Amino acid sequence: MHGKCFYVILEISDIIKVAGRGALEVSTDRIREKHGLASLIGDRAFYRKVMIIVMPIIVQNAITNFVGMLDNIMVGQVGTEPMSGVAITNQLMFVFNICVFGIVAGAGILGAQFYGSGNYDGMRHTFRFKLAVGCGLTAAFLVVFTFWGDNLIQAFLHEGSGEGDLEKTLEFGKDYLHVMMVGLLPFALVQAYAGTLRESGQTVVPMTAGIVAVLVNLVFNYILIFGKFGAPALGVVGAAIATVLSRFVELAIVVIWTHSHREQNPFAVGLYRGFRIPAALALKILKVGTPLFLNEVLWSVGMALLAQCYSLRGLEVVAAINIANTICNLFNVVFISMGNAVGIIIGQLLGAGKLEQAKREDAQLIAFSVFCCMISGLALFSIAGLFPLIYNTTVDVQLLATRFIQICGLCMPIFGFVNAAYFTLRAGGKTVITFFFDSAFMWVATIPVVFVLSRYTGMGIVWIYLICQLTDLIKCAIGFVLVRKGVWIQNMALEEKSV
Repeated sequence: MHGKCFYVILEISDIIKVAGRGALEVSTDRIREKHGLASLIGDRAFYRKVMIIVMPIIVQNAITNFVGMLDNIMVGQVGTEPMSGVAITNQLMFVFNICVFGIVAGAGILGAQFYGSGNYDGMRHTFRFKLAVGCGLTAAFLVVFTFWGDNLIQAFLHEGSGEGDLEKTLEFGKDYLHVMMVGLLPFALVQAYAGTLRESGQTVVPMTAGIVAVLVNLVFNYILIFGKFGAPALGVVGAAIATVLSRFVELAIVVIWTHSHREQNPFAVGLYRGFRIPAALALKILKVGTPLFLNEVLWSVGMALLAQCYSLRGLEVVAAINIANTICNLFNVVFISMGNAVGIIIGQLLGAGKLEQAKREDAQLIAFSVFCCMISGLALFSIAGLFPLIYNTTVDVQLLATRFIQICGLCMPIFGFVNAAYFTLRAGGKTVITFFFDSAFMWVATIPVVFVLSRYTGMGIVWIYLICQLTDLIKCAIGFVLVRKGVWIQNMALEEKSV
C-alpha cells in the first residue's frame, strides 16, 4: 500500500508539469484507473466542495488552538504549579465542553438533514432544543463545580509526585476554576448558534467570531497574566478572565450576525416567538441525540479518568501531558475539522436523498482525512523535541513531553480514520452504534488497560501512554466494517418532512 501511494505521488508530480486543464483532468483519471483508486479519489469539484467547508473550520480551530498554545506557554512561564493547576482545571472544563458538543451535535444531525431537504421549520425547532438543553446543562455543571470542584481537582494530586508543590497547585486550580465558571453559559450559547450556522453551510461567520475571540483572549492574557500596561499581574486568574471575556465577545458576534442576516438564515425568523418544539420532533431528537450525548459524557469523563491514571506517576507527568496536549491539539485540528466536514457533507446528501452519492463521497472523505493526517503527523513528530524547550520547567518534564508528542504524531493517521468513521455513522443518525463504537469501547477496552497498568504494574508512563493510543487500532477495524456495510445510510429528514 505504501509503495502504491509512492508511485501515485510521483505520477501526480509529473501531471503538474503538463500544461492545460484538459491534460490535468485526463491524467488524473488515468492515475485513478491505473491504481484502482477511483472509489477513493474524488474529482476537482469534490475537493473544491470539501475545501470550501473544511478550510474555515480548520482556520478557526487552528487559530483557537494556536492562541490556546500561546496562553499555555504564558502560564507555563509562571511555573510548573500554575501550569499544572490550570491543566487539571481545564480537564474538568473539557468534560463540560464535550457535553455541550454532544447536545449540539445530537440535534445537529437532524439540523443538517433538515437543511438538505429545505425544512427550515425543522431547523428552527432543533435550534430551540439546543438552546434549552444547553442552558439546563450549564446550570447542572455550575452546581457540580460550586460544591465539588475542589475535590475533583484534588483527585489529580498525589503525594507520590516527584515534582512541584501539591498545595500550591490546588490553589491555582481552584482560583482558575472559580473565574472560568462565569464563561460556561456563553460557551453553550455560542455552540448552539455556531453549530446551526455550520449545518446550513455558513462556516465563515463562526470562523470569524472564533478568530476575534482568540485574539481578544491572547491580548488580555498578555496584559492580565504578566501585568502589562498598568494592569495588575493576576497570573492564572488573569488567564481565566481573558478566556471568559473572549467567550462573551464570540457570542455577541454570532448572535448579532445571525439575527441581522435573516435572508441568509431563515431559521432565525421567529426563533424566539415562543419556544414550542413539536413533541414528535423532540422525541426524535432525544432518540437520536441521547445516545450521542451519553457517548460524549462518558467519553469526556473517560478522558479525565485516563488523565487521572497518568497523574498517579507524579505531577511531572501532569505537566508533561499538558505540554504535549497543547501542541498535539494544534495538529489535531486536521482530523477534527475533516470529521466536521464528513458530518456536514454526508448529512446534507442523506437529507437530500442522494444516498449513492453519499456513500461514494464518504469513502473519498475518509481517504482524504487519513492522507492529511499522515502529513500532519509527520510534521508533529519532527518538532517533538523542540516544543517542550519553550516551557520553564524541568528537563524530566521536557523529555516526557517529547515522547508523548512523538507518539501522537505516529498515531495521527489512526485518529484520522477513527474520527471520520465516527462522523460517518453519526451523520446517518446511528447514534446507538456510535455510542458502542466510541465511549463504550473506551470504557470496556482502553480504560481498564490503563487503569491496571498504572496502578498494578511498574510499567513506565511512556509505554502506558503508547498502549493507550494503540487500542484505537481495534476501533479502526470495527469502523471499517461498519462503514463498508453502509449501516449509516438513511434519510431521517424525509421521515420528519411533515414536522
